[in-house]
Amino acid sequence: MIPVLHGELPDLVATYGYAAIAGIVALESMGIPLPGEAVLITASIYAGATHDLNPIGVIAAAASGAVVGDNIGFWLGRTVGDRLLPRYGHYVGLTDSRIKLGRYLFLRHGGKIVFLGRFVAFLRVLAAVLAGVNHMKWSHFVLYNIAGAVAWASLFGAGSYYLGEQAHRVLGPVGIVGAIAGTILIAAAAFFARRHEVRLLAEAEAAYPGRISEAADVAPSSNEPLQPRH
Repeated sequence: MIPVLHGELPDLVATYGYAAIAGIVALESMGIPLPGEAVLITASIYAGATHDLNPIGVIAAAASGAVVGDNIGFWLGRTVGDRLLPRYGHYVGLTDSRIKLGRYLFLRHGGKIVFLGRFVAFLRVLAAVLAGVNHMKWSHFVLYNIAGAVAWASLFGAGSYYLGEQAHRVLGPVGIVGAIAGTILIAAAAFFARRHEVRLLAEAEAAYPGRISEAADVAPSSNEPLQPRH
């Protein structure tokens, strides 16, 4: 995160109101490490203490900023990632087969990452970009993106509004638990992928035959396996 902004959040919220909330959350969701969750909590506490802001407006601004920012991040990942990964990915070990594996796994479980990532700091910054890079189907992404944004903004916004100054002490551990849970899930997914790498690589190759730049943009359903392109 950018720590210098934390001390300025109350002034930003007091001066710019809903625009500050939506803007900071949107920029964080695009991949810029800004304190989106902190501005939501700060604005909700401010709304409860001063009544200068409506708590529903705070929640709506945060959720809207999250959705807009995530969609921009998704677009950036989809367009820039398509150009950079096939050309430069091998320099960091991302061969065609591993890029295909990433797409295959993300398309199978991307909805969970997008939704739960809204509650985990480092995933909140990267989830949308990763969804774009890994060719998650946009309509699928938007569904989980909106659900996650509304759930996150409502939980932290309403909680901060009613808890007031206690929110930082109560919701802080929630964020820590979320970060730990997210780390465990990522580690478990990495372990599973490593253990079943040969099989998964074969399935990914069947789903995306040929060079990665020529591979079909296939989006599986949540319950059916990907099928090879004929």
